[in-house]
Amino acid sequence: MASLPFYDMPFLFIVLLISIATVLYRRRRLPITNWPFIGMAPDLLVYAHRIHDRATLILKLSNGTFMFKGPWFANMDMLGTCDPANIHHMLSKNFPNYPKGPEFRSMFDILGDGIFNSDHELWEIHRRTTMSLLKHPNIPTLLETNIRNKVENGLLPILDFVSSHNQEIDLQEIFQRFAFDAISLFLLDYDPESLSIDLPYIPCEKAFTDAEEALFWRHVLPEKVWKLQKRLGLGKEKKLSEAWKAFDEFIYTCLSRKEVVQEDLGLLTSLKRDYEGQSGTSGDARKFLKDIILNLMVAGRDSTGSGLSWFFYLLTQNPSVEKKIREEIKKILGGRNWKSLGVKELGGFVYLNGGIHEALRLYPPVALERKSPTEADILPSGHVVDKHTRIILSFYSMGRQETIWGEDCMEFKPERWISQGGGIKNESSYKFTAFHAGPRTCVGKDMSLIQMKMLAIAIICNYHVELVKGHQVCPSDSVILQMKYGLKVRLFPVNINGQS
Repeated sequence: MASLPFYDMPFLFIVLLISIATVLYRRRRLPITNWPFIGMAPDLLVYAHRIHDRATLILKLSNGTFMFKGPWFANMDMLGTCDPANIHHMLSKNFPNYPKGPEFRSMFDILGDGIFNSDHELWEIHRRTTMSLLKHPNIPTLLETNIRNKVENGLLPILDFVSSHNQEIDLQEIFQRFAFDAISLFLLDYDPESLSIDLPYIPCEKAFTDAEEALFWRHVLPEKVWKLQKRLGLGKEKKLSEAWKAFDEFIYTCLSRKEVVQEDLGLLTSLKRDYEGQSGTSGDARKFLKDIILNLMVAGRDSTGSGLSWFFYLLTQNPSVEKKIREEIKKILGGRNWKSLGVKELGGFVYLNGGIHEALRLYPPVALERKSPTEADILPSGHVVDKHTRIILSFYSMGRQETIWGEDCMEFKPERWISQGGGIKNESSYKFTAFHAGPRTCVGKDMSLIQMKMLAIAIICNYHVELVKGHQVCPSDSVILQMKYGLKVRLFPVNINGQS
């Protein structure tokens, strides 16, 4: 029998691979293929621009939990889940077995020793101190005053200008600038005034978006690849490095300014006092304080900016909801100006509360969470996870599962959050994870909701918002659920009766 020529061997090997791949493709039950050697990486790269919706589809067809297989050489296997029972297990029932861990800390190195990166004793200190800070009796008054002043002197003048000149405006950028100014004023007693008519360029304000996009790609690319980019200063890693410098410069400058002035520093004084003697893993007390502030700034800026952007986008798609919210505002104000509203009255806005929670359900600011067990475990879904298995909790997908929210899960229905008696209806945090769940539940949840409600009321009292015709709205490639192309709208003045 004649032997096969050596030069034909590679050709036959390729034919064999194609044949195997074809069989796997035809037999697959899911819209994703586990290719020989390269795993499911092609699907990840092809759909990286809409990874959240792709993950939602796959998880829906996998009963809420799915093992993603990466290239055999890249150590990228990940278990994705949106199963509430699994979420509850990892975030609460077996919480000690699922810390942030060294891998998370390496990936989010820019956050240093802040609360998002910390575990065990350091995390306990952060949480206890932050909760104590936010429970100070002066906080509601300070928050209310700061928001009202920023709305009146920053937000509304810009909206009035673009409306009177019939211009388009990117509401997402406006909300991000508002939140950046508000959290800077709250934490550092300094207003950078990024929310001004001329919309000045402030490196630190823009750095958040660059950093969060780079951190997203660290989840997509093999670790060796993004670490090489970091070492060489290429691509998204270059932008992350520049963002890091911008954060440091802004926060350290604010700290230095206060040290020179030597005045009552408000919340910053409390932070410094409460963390006295602490210096984190670096041994540098000033850097440790900077890390603490940066983490709180990330939380304060992103929850408000993202939440409000998606809320107003959904209003443009559901004018009947906007009308009902305006009617509720009119009823509660009873002829008063919106400026007279106090924080305590916000609890009466039941329908507005439902609208904001619906936006957060469908578009949670933090769309996913990364976890790894320190010891092998069995999840409630029956999946076995070994030590250090990478697990992705898809909060975005949770809001889009019929098994969790019903057949109308894709509909924007504020009524979902209203009880039969007409009051506010609450849902389990393991079902509604916009503010996380378990011991790591967001300590600034109430503050974030207050900001969103006050801004929403001020805008809806004064304007009807319409999406610019043809403008595309979709999630960006970021660890924070921002809009890739912004939220381009036109504003039309209204009176409290909603008449244009």
